[in-house]
Amino acid sequence: MKHEKDCTCLFCSTRHHIGFVSTRIAGTDGVSLEIFKWAEVFKKLNFKCFYFAGELDTPPEASFLSEKSHFAHPEIRHIFKNCFGKRHRKRSISKQIHDVKEELKDDLYDFISKFNINLLITQNAQTIPLNIPLGLALAELISETGIPVIAHHHDFFWERKHFLSNAVWEYLNMAFPPHLPTIHHVVINSSADNQLGLRTGISSTIIPNVMDFENPPPPVDEYASDVRKAFNVEDDEYFILQPTRVIQRKGIEHAIELVSRLGLKAKLIISHASGDEGHGYEKRVREYSKTMGVNTIFVSESINEKRGTTKNGKKIYTLDDIYPHADLVTYPSTIEGFGNAFLEAIYFRKPIVVNTYSIYDFDIKPKGFNVIELEGYVTHEAVNKCKKVLKDKVMCQNMVNQNYEIASRFYSYAVLEEKLCSIIDDIFPGSIYFSTAAKQHHE
Repeated sequence: MKHEKDCTCLFCSTRHHIGFVSTRIAGTDGVSLEIFKWAEVFKKLNFKCFYFAGELDTPPEASFLSEKSHFAHPEIRHIFKNCFGKRHRKRSISKQIHDVKEELKDDLYDFISKFNINLLITQNAQTIPLNIPLGLALAELISETGIPVIAHHHDFFWERKHFLSNAVWEYLNMAFPPHLPTIHHVVINSSADNQLGLRTGISSTIIPNVMDFENPPPPVDEYASDVRKAFNVEDDEYFILQPTRVIQRKGIEHAIELVSRLGLKAKLIISHASGDEGHGYEKRVREYSKTMGVNTIFVSESINEKRGTTKNGKKIYTLDDIYPHADLVTYPSTIEGFGNAFLEAIYFRKPIVVNTYSIYDFDIKPKGFNVIELEGYVTHEAVNKCKKVLKDKVMCQNMVNQNYEIASRFYSYAVLEEKLCSIIDDIFPGSIYFSTAAKQHHE
């Protein structure tokens, strides 16, 4: 059937253009990964997705680069350093915050205009105050335009100790997050839901992190077949993977102690660098590895979001290339907003060691996963269970298959789609249910 000139269905208009806004949409950090997953689901539902950030790894024709949106921009870092760990700020910093806020607000208006954006999805930009001017710019823009927004919150400032000593309480209360009528707030765990309500009176929807469990990972291809050799893991060695950054809350000492106490020939492979949180903890991890006699390999230079080669010609692998070669995954974090690495290990059918951080204990564990648990420290029971899992292939296979089935029910794209459809139908009544009928009608 011909499309009518004034038709407003999903296939005939630009009224359902979604704009993702974040400080960075690139790399393998948890926020970026979830953005790409959400975008995939929205595209399946016939929405068009566009991207706004200070660093982008998205299609150029759908991207708007705003350099000062990045938390690592020198001016933003200067503001941050003069606002946190202090009780007062200089008047010049206040002026700088507002000047940059206006620049960013102009960029946001241009982004919305250029791509005819009708729905903004802010990803942690209104949650964690790494970029104060961006949070303020978004709050003002939403108030000025009334544009509908889904604010996806991954970790709030009150969850991180180093944000609590600051000179910007009025900005945090105003914009991280803002309490505005056109914002639908989404959190990733029940604790965040409770705390957001208690602290601000804001109600929210819980949408956990997800993986595409409907489509299992493909078999290892030729490119990734030499991962063990590239990381100097011998054929008779166990490949123990720590798939995180080297930062203190990841509890990597527990992984080192565990590997040491296994008494098996093994290498501990740490996938990511320390990033922007300093190198003091990495030095501690290296020293502790030597003390415990654990062969710990840091491979961050060889892992990226895309395959390629390093400056010295070595192969670069993706994390998806690495997981299939692991014999065991360690995830001894003390604090996590949810736990992407947990789901990744389940997705690649790997046994996993988990420290019972609070969100795991409250939200994930009750689902019935079969994992090796640490109660804040390494126990004889955990060591013995690891040995059994590593040596008993049948036991290991039963464990990982059970976990995959559970995760498919609770943390799949289908779960994400259902929850997003419910929110979108509140914003654009009937649009989700009309889209399938409209598509058939126009075909």
